[in-house]
Amino acid sequence: MSDRLLEVRDVTKTFPVAGKNTLRALDGISLDLARGETLGLVGESGCGKSTLARTLLMLERPDSGTVTFDGIDPFSLRNKDLLAFRRRVQMVFQDPYASLNSRMSAGDIIAEPWRTHKTLYKSRRDREMRVRGLLDLVGLRARDADRYPQEFSGGQRQRIGIARALALNPDVIVCDEPVSALDLSVQAQVLNLLNDLQQQLGISYIFISHDLSVVRHVADRVAVMYLGRIIENGPTEAVFDRPNHPYTAALMSAAPKLEAAQRGNRILLKGEVPSPLNPPSGCRFRTRCWRATDICATQAPPVAPDPQVSGHSAECHHPLLAEGAIPVTVSA
Repeated sequence: MSDRLLEVRDVTKTFPVAGKNTLRALDGISLDLARGETLGLVGESGCGKSTLARTLLMLERPDSGTVTFDGIDPFSLRNKDLLAFRRRVQMVFQDPYASLNSRMSAGDIIAEPWRTHKTLYKSRRDREMRVRGLLDLVGLRARDADRYPQEFSGGQRQRIGIARALALNPDVIVCDEPVSALDLSVQAQVLNLLNDLQQQLGISYIFISHDLSVVRHVADRVAVMYLGRIIENGPTEAVFDRPNHPYTAALMSAAPKLEAAQRGNRILLKGEVPSPLNPPSGCRFRTRCWRATDICATQAPPVAPDPQVSGHSAECHHPLLAEGAIPVTVSA
């Protein structure tokens, strides 16, 4: 059995828009996810993070490229094989208020997936015992099964959402901004819960977030997206402390820091994010990059590996670490 659970290679996904235009939401995405690993996915709004998540959940079919899950192409599955596969990838949603049906009790919400996947727990007693076990696993009480979502706090609602995701014993959970709607103190509780569950159950996470401090806390590796491409990826500490792509450096400089010594100077980017309907030629970031040259406009950037950190690379003609240091101040 390979340690690599999920492999995505050169996946593209387009959507038709008004007129004859085409929006290229994903453009040659490649990534890996290991068993028991958390992959953080970061980038500006509209960069393709949610489309990638929907594709991995098989809610969207890629136009080209391959997705391999534990050695299997899930898009080739049909009928019972497809139903069995869907148990293995689940999702925790961003809004714990909108993602739970207010007319269903917590126990019914958690047990709802078993209406489709009927072979997991056949008897009512088994289902009730499993619901109580899941409530306990996420830090709630067995008697909470009879309460309704509006009787819970936001953090408790998200725990119910996590319990529902666990009901089918998945291998991977896609977490789409799972703590952004919660207070800071509650965020920490939910993040610690996700970490504890990973340690106990060996689950892999794909963790989508705009909050870089949250990603740094939970992720083993980070992939940075920009206009439908992953432009940098690698171990979390390497990406945060040694960003190789100018966009990643600007993104990290914008993150709030409590320690004055860590703040440094903000990298201010010029211009606006280009339209995904008409992305720039060559390097997609070149219109906002202070290091761009003529080659950036004519040729797609190569993958530049970090010479000091294995598995850390960026798509850039002029990577920051090529000169051994990151610029201290840039105001473009």
